[in-house]
Amino acid sequence: MNGASNPQIHSILIPGPTGHLEALRNEGSPDATHAALVCHPHPLFGGTMHNKVVFHAMKALNSFGFPVLRFNFRGVGRSHGTHDEGRGEQDDIRAALDWLEGEYHLPVIFAGVSFGAVTGLSACCPDARAVALIGIAMPVAAAGRIYRLRFLEQCAKPKLFISGSNDEFAPRFELERVVARAADPKQLVFIEGANHL
Repeated sequence: MNGASNPQIHSILIPGPTGHLEALRNEGSPDATHAALVCHPHPLFGGTMHNKVVFHAMKALNSFGFPVLRFNFRGVGRSHGTHDEGRGEQDDIRAALDWLEGEYHLPVIFAGVSFGAVTGLSACCPDARAVALIGIAMPVAAAGRIYRLRFLEQCAKPKLFISGSNDEFAPRFELERVVARAADPKQLVFIEGANHL
C-alpha cells in the first residue's frame, strides 16, 4: 500500500516475534549499497516511528539512496505485543533486520533515537548484518541512574553519536565518558543548544 503523499513510501506489516510489526519502508536507489533501519524513542513516553527525529534520520539516510525501514515497537500503533522494557524490543529489531535481509540482501546502517538508540545499539553491535551504527539522543542518565552502556566497549563497528548539548538525559560529561570508553571507530557530535527532543 503506497503512502498518500509519496509513492516511494510503503505502509507494510513485517513478521515480529509477538505477531506483526507495523512499518514504513522508503524505497532507495536500484544501485543502493546499504539499507537502513531507524528505531523510535520510548514507547511509554509517546515514541513512535512518526517521531520527527526518526523522520529526519530516515530522510538523511534515504538521501544517500538507501532503502529505509522504520517500524513501531511491540504494543505501539498496529504492532502486536506489549512493551517489554527493551528486552523484547531487541527481538523486534532483529526481526526488522531479518526482513531487510530478505528484501534487499544489503548491509544495514542502523540509527536509533533515545530508547531506540540504546536498544538498537545493544541488538546491532553483535549482529553482523548491521555494519555501522548511529545513536541519536542516546540517554545515559535517567531516573537518578547513570547508564555506562558497557556493551559499546566491545563494539568495533563504526559508531556516530549525535546529542544536543543541553540534552537532559545525556549530560555532556557523562556522555563523553561513555563514548570515550566505546571501542573505535567512533565520533561524537553535539548540536549546540538542543535538548533531548
